Amino acid sequence: MSHNQNKEGEIKELEKKLEHLKKQQENKNNINPYLMPIAIIIAGFLVAGAVLYSQNNNPNPQVASAIQTQQPLSGGSSGNVIPVSSEDHIKGDPNALVKIIEFSDFECPFCKVFHTIMGEIMNNYGKRGKVAWIYRHLPVDNIHTKARKEAVASECANEIGGNTAFWKYAGRIFEITPSNDNLDLSLLSEIAEYSGVAGVAFDECLESGRYDEHIENDFRDAINSGANGTPYTIILSQNGTTFPLNGAQTYATLASFIELALKEGNN
Repeated sequence: MSHNQNKEGEIKELEKKLEHLKKQQENKNNINPYLMPIAIIIAGFLVAGAVLYSQNNNPNPQVASAIQTQQPLSGGSSGNVIPVSSEDHIKGDPNALVKIIEFSDFECPFCKVFHTIMGEIMNNYGKRGKVAWIYRHLPVDNIHTKARKEAVASECANEIGGNTAFWKYAGRIFEITPSNDNLDLSLLSEIAEYSGVAGVAFDECLESGRYDEHIENDFRDAINSGANGTPYTIILSQNGTTFPLNGAQTYATLASFIELALKEGNN
């Protein structure tokens, strides 16, 4: 099945959800259907935006091709994503109403931009306890040979300094990398110092190979969950409904999906 066919299916599903929300609101409040809550109005614009997205914003073909070469796609679905647990890297309230699972590559330029946008999302929705951000690895080795090593370094930061150190380390990589395999790997130790985890333990961890399986498991989780580009994001509502997004998204698009997921979680 092509990407466009997949996206058309997602659009139809969103349209069904929008119609359901409209009918539910009319029945619940017995109000004029033109006076819908803002979240439903946003959802309507979201469907229209999704149409444009499917026509004009397919995932980077180079990245999609590289992912398929690295691991042949098997028609994965976002519903297959491994549930969020205490083993994940979580920013925000783990019990938030909406969880955003991001599969990312430290050398992907779109991931670099998206990381900043997600920071803005957390400044808004995260501080209010509505959204939790979960980071998982999707290194596209065929075009970003350094990304997996950087992923290992972030895991070592987590091992030594915990969740706070992980997010500080990950944020610093995205801040200084030129992307597209252009980060000097000798800077990994400097980033460790910046994150407060530098030393013999970090250096030993970086060369140990003990996080290789963990990162590969994240990669396979992404593929099984429908990844066809980086970043790959799954927005998860409280009732288990998933909204998959391939590629970097704008703040407005993410906010629209979050509002829809919040509404869906109340059903």
